Amino acid sequence: MSTPLETRLIRYDLALLCWAVLYPFLMPDFWVLNIGAPSLFFGLVALSLSFLAGYGGMVSLAQMTVAGVAGYALALTSVNAEAMGVPLPWPLAVAFAVLVAVLFSIFVGFLAARTEGIYLLMITLAIGMGFFFLVQQNDTVFNAFNGLQGVAVPQLFERPIRSEAQLFYFICLGVAATFYAGIRYLVATPAGLALQAVRDDPRKAAALGYSVLAIKVAAFAAAGVPAALGGVLMVWYNQRISPGSVDLGGITAILIMAVVGGLRHPAGAFIGAVLYVLLQNFAGTIVGADRFNLLIGSIFLAVVLFSPDGLLGIARRLQAAMQRRRAA
Repeated sequence: MSTPLETRLIRYDLALLCWAVLYPFLMPDFWVLNIGAPSLFFGLVALSLSFLAGYGGMVSLAQMTVAGVAGYALALTSVNAEAMGVPLPWPLAVAFAVLVAVLFSIFVGFLAARTEGIYLLMITLAIGMGFFFLVQQNDTVFNAFNGLQGVAVPQLFERPIRSEAQLFYFICLGVAATFYAGIRYLVATPAGLALQAVRDDPRKAAALGYSVLAIKVAAFAAAGVPAALGGVLMVWYNQRISPGSVDLGGITAILIMAVVGGLRHPAGAFIGAVLYVLLQNFAGTIVGADRFNLLIGSIFLAVVLFSPDGLLGIARRLQAAMQRRRAA
């Protein structure tokens, strides 16, 4: 039987889903393709971080790198890719990209899960920057600074998915909704509860017979799937990938999205992504394009100082205050 909190969360999820479905019918194509779609595929990458941090206690700065690995793998195997393209049908190219990214995520987890706190943060950051310098300097495989361009965009029902705003948006929404629901389900399963036990007290979990390292590495593998698909959608959106997608700015952007939205609930990843994408598109008219980092950094600092639970935490506190006022 569902608790009142679970019932309320289900209602919120349904309300958000209804709004997301109606969004492309209510907004112009610019808002659908340049705000809605990026918010969803960046939200997928931030969702992978929220899962690791919120339920596993592991703040990984390598999730954008995982998305980049998937993006480069897709670009190298796409029909129209330049620089060592190995032609594959797009379903096989996507499957290959996700597989490579998940294996990379397992590798990251195996290295990072042996540590915790600031050490895990720094190891994952070092891996991310190492991959950035690799693709930036390697001209033979990754085409160095210019990246891989002309990436093939698949057709669905004989319609190029990237050229039609609503079609591409609904593909992004379908993937995002699937993994959002999947993570909500996963954290309530025995595997998810074991991960939360390891987060709360790894020594006690080990004493109960759980393999702490295996659970953490498995969590990295699970988080690698939505991050990889977020990277695939990002490459289809841009029809290219370059080192700029996986640089320090991209790495910190995912952290900002997850923290600003709220790490303790999967919806926070998408809320933070919406805010970030909105500011990225309209910062020029707010404070000037060259001051975007100052603006988003100030918002991040304010959220960390005054609402560690992010925007979702603010919303919950406002709702609780309104309920107390009604009760009085």
